Amino acid sequence: MRRNFNRENRETLSASNDGQQPPSERSANAHGGNADMHAERESDGCVVPTKSANNEEYSFSAESMEGRQPAKRNIEQAPLDRTQNRTPRSRGLFGVREAAEADKTLRFNNLLHHVSVELMRDSFYELKRQSAPGIDGVTWYEYEQGLEERLVDLHGRVHRGSYRAQPSKRTWIPKPDGKQRPLGIATLEDKIVQASVRTVLQAIYETDFLGFSYGFRPGRGCHQALDALSYALLKKRVNWILDADIRGFFDNIDHEWMMKFIEHRIADKRILRLIRKWLKAGVSEDGQWSATTVGTPQGSVISPLLANIYLHYVLDLWIKQWREQHAKGDVVVIRYADDIVFGFTERINAERFLASLHERFAKFGLTLHPEKTRLIEFGRFASERRRERGCGEPDTFDFLGFTHRCGVSNTKGWFTVERITIAKRMRLTLAKIKLQLIKMRHVLLGDVGRWLGRVVRGWMNYFAVPGNLRRLRQFVDEVSKLWYRQVHRRSQRSSWTWSRMRRLIRKFLPRPKIVHPYPEIRFLDRLAARAV
Repeated sequence: MRRNFNRENRETLSASNDGQQPPSERSANAHGGNADMHAERESDGCVVPTKSANNEEYSFSAESMEGRQPAKRNIEQAPLDRTQNRTPRSRGLFGVREAAEADKTLRFNNLLHHVSVELMRDSFYELKRQSAPGIDGVTWYEYEQGLEERLVDLHGRVHRGSYRAQPSKRTWIPKPDGKQRPLGIATLEDKIVQASVRTVLQAIYETDFLGFSYGFRPGRGCHQALDALSYALLKKRVNWILDADIRGFFDNIDHEWMMKFIEHRIADKRILRLIRKWLKAGVSEDGQWSATTVGTPQGSVISPLLANIYLHYVLDLWIKQWREQHAKGDVVVIRYADDIVFGFTERINAERFLASLHERFAKFGLTLHPEKTRLIEFGRFASERRRERGCGEPDTFDFLGFTHRCGVSNTKGWFTVERITIAKRMRLTLAKIKLQLIKMRHVLLGDVGRWLGRVVRGWMNYFAVPGNLRRLRQFVDEVSKLWYRQVHRRSQRSSWTWSRMRRLIRKFLPRPKIVHPYPEIRFLDRLAARAV
């Protein structure tokens, strides 16, 4: 009876399908025989069973045919970090920096593709708009007209190898000692390409440069170097200071040594070819071209980075090794480009180092300036020891615009390092302001006051450090006197008095005040931020 009931059910089910295949046969054809049936489905979807359950032949509802789910796959991989334009791409210079930091001996042989049109555009807008043009006479504002077409053409020439570096225009600027400093002004296109290559190379060399190098580096500046020097003089056992200056450093860089140093990290022949072009481009003065066999033009965009690379291998790495193997006591090093200050505990140690330094520089074509390089007694006990020997006060030294001298705090009488503006530099600044005020003698007083306020405010933003308030007041007083003289000479029957002039000074000139914190506070804050 049961068998007949199952047979009747199967016949009824077959009739209700209107001649279609039974479910078991359809499942088998769907899995293997009839491939067109599921052609549009995913190949790794649910697996349909090809065999009925055990009791399906006798009881249709005994067990259902359940499909088996496929094996678990890996989750979808997250896309790479997006750039600012939100288009997925490689890590770019971030990846270059990570690779350079992970392997200090790695040589990069494919870097030019990072010099893109976007990077050139960013480099163009980072240039100073009012800077003097090169030998081609093209200014920043003129080049901005049709900028995209110009950048695409420049990018193509750089990558094809048809880019040619132009000579730098030679100009001379006065120095505080009365001499003149040569500067090289590159053309605008050379500045753009140099700035782009500098950005690429900085991703590598910022991981190599040592901590006591502060000149022309991102996130570092003069005040960071000054803070580090003051903190070292206060906290380290420094009794002797070696104030060193390299004679004509930018003009005496050896090109062959420079390329050897760069090839330690850079193997991309196209980047190396660009650097050689800039080194060999020469200079143009009064229309006369002259070749450059040594040195790099001071004032070009790429020169500060090349100078840091050169001194990194010539000086920094050598100092690190000498300090670890030969030094006795504390050795402090602060370098800002070619201005270097060394601190030692023992004098004999400083003298041995100075002799070794002369030999080291002679190997690479450099010499120390005999007048600006001095070994002086300086530090916590310098005044006391010199007083016992019957000598005068300790000598002072100049570094980054400030004269450093031994002092005593007003509150507790502790040793401190006083930093005041170099007198010669302040006199030079006042002389420039005087000449400009003479030219602006008959300009509206409001315009002169706004210009003079910007000049004084910029000067104080750099020199307004603790302990320099007296020199700030002196500078503002001198500027006020110069301005009063020119206002008084605007007419032969001038009625200007000092009471009236003081109202004008209070309106336009900033009040002298200290804007920088104490060096040890800012130095420790930077160390804490770096540790985080």
